[in-house]
Amino acid sequence: MSDSSSKESVDGLPQPEITKRVERQVCYVRSSLRVILCLLPFWFLISFGCGILFRDWLDEHAPKIGNAPFGFWMAQQGSIIGFIILLVVYAVWMNRLDRRYRISE
Repeated sequence: MSDSSSKESVDGLPQPEITKRVERQVCYVRSSLRVILCLLPFWFLISFGCGILFRDWLDEHAPKIGNAPFGFWMAQQGSIIGFIILLVVYAVWMNRLDRRYRISE
């Protein structure tokens, strides 16, 4: 009936270590959700905004790229380039979070 056995978990780690680990994981999940919520408006703007909602306005007011109006170009080519840029930004940002919270894959 030692007091220390009740404070150890199944992993053999003391309870404060488990608590710190869980708090760090919760902070990591919250931070990663913030990253996603920051990038989603850009995704929406690129896909629906430039390709569908503002396409006519972009065709009239933005410069042409090659022979294609800008709205059409964004719907066909620009959105793909935008998505690739978003993926790179997401990967870099998440790698920084992984290092900050010492999360390994």
